[in-house]
Amino acid sequence: MFANSINGRLTRRRFLRAGAGAVGAAAAGCALGAGPRSQARAEQGAGAGQGADARKPNIVLILADDLGYGDLGCFGQERLKTPVLDRLAERGLRFTDHYAGSTVCAPSRCVLLTGLDTGHARIRGNSPGLLTEADLTVAQVLKRAGYATGCVGKWGVGHPPPPDDPARRGFDYAYGYVSMYHAHNFYPEFVIRNGEQVAIRNEVPEKWKEADGRGVATRKVDYVPDLVAREALAFVERNKDRPFFLYWALNVPHANNEAGKEGIEVPDQGPFAGADWPEQEKNFASVILRMDRDVGRLVEKLDALGLADRTLVLFTSDNGPHQEGGHSADFFESSGPLRGKKRDLTEGGIRVPTIAYWPGTVPAGRTTGCVSGFQDYFPTFAELAGAAVPATDGISLVPTLTGRPEAQKPHAYLYWEFHERGFSQAVRFGQWKAVRNGSRAAPVELYDLSADIGEEHDVAADRPDLVEKAKGLFQTARTESDAYPIRERLPKR
Repeated sequence: MFANSINGRLTRRRFLRAGAGAVGAAAAGCALGAGPRSQARAEQGAGAGQGADARKPNIVLILADDLGYGDLGCFGQERLKTPVLDRLAERGLRFTDHYAGSTVCAPSRCVLLTGLDTGHARIRGNSPGLLTEADLTVAQVLKRAGYATGCVGKWGVGHPPPPDDPARRGFDYAYGYVSMYHAHNFYPEFVIRNGEQVAIRNEVPEKWKEADGRGVATRKVDYVPDLVAREALAFVERNKDRPFFLYWALNVPHANNEAGKEGIEVPDQGPFAGADWPEQEKNFASVILRMDRDVGRLVEKLDALGLADRTLVLFTSDNGPHQEGGHSADFFESSGPLRGKKRDLTEGGIRVPTIAYWPGTVPAGRTTGCVSGFQDYFPTFAELAGAAVPATDGISLVPTLTGRPEAQKPHAYLYWEFHERGFSQAVRFGQWKAVRNGSRAAPVELYDLSADIGEEHDVAADRPDLVEKAKGLFQTARTESDAYPIRERLPKR
């Protein structure tokens, strides 16, 4: 059994040493370079899965919700238990410099699906706004390439999406939550299957009946993360004889925000019940362990069906760790060596733990400092599928995934903007990271990530040339958005 074949862990001390050199490692693999925004490609990709006789690979993308960079053992965690994911990292490729699309869920998912960063994406925040027919998703491209496409778990792309929004965006099958707020509730009264409500055995008070399914259950029977895991396995079983794309978007370890300090909902605390920790932290640890267990079940299913060597499995998180539902992001050092958390544009809010696993194709037991992000999934998956790759802000990671880092095209820069707490921006170019918080008039902070992964030393005063470069990118890396106009945060008086 895969989940039981665990040995060895990466200690936090060893990880910190490795992380400090991640930018240097990137120079040999996927450093940031001077290439322009990727252009449309008329020809088919030339990566793995090409050729008249080659079978297109299956693709499984597992997205955790609010999982911090330091929450996995293979990324330095010492108290939370993630044996399956640690073993995946030992048998696969660990990305140390991989970035979420945003620092909150809706825009991050939009970047993932469309390949456009938050300077160009339709959804740039958690406020109202939806994808339109003009927005092409990776699921639509894979579906045209002959893939069965499934989304299980949390959709949460914009608000308020119609129940059939995943189908409109290229998914043949969808199960779970469509509204991001519904996904707060681990014990709702219903889930959504292919645009229709399906009743389950939980009950919530009357005041939550018209609130997108959100709320706090008074009768807790069906734990939806368990139901979603079952649906993920069933989707793989149903589509074992054809190429498939499974987007498994977990709603853990996000909290039920409506439940206040009791918002980390889990059926039981498992091996942590006797720990001398706050109840919320025991619940959090149990949620992480259950997530890890479910990933193991998926990998075992692939093995049992003989699909493991034809399937790319990618595991990542939508943003940095939360501090909600009574949970403290500092209790387990969820940001690891990074500064900040969810809703911050410092590294702790956007750099996420990422593992690629594909026996016989992805190099085993390797670590890459390839500087990459959610916008890269679209061109990567399209190339693997032999599909035309449209214009995106991403680059294909096929060379890195197939053990050819010398052939990996680099990013010129990675860009983020955030529309809460005023208007904030961040850009990474080379070893440098610039952040401007709350207003375009705010000072630009500058960090040398090769020497300061924790962004503790602002060197803007020493490098005015790089500050000017960052200011230029803050202007040119984005287009204006009617749905997300710039609102400056006024200074305090």
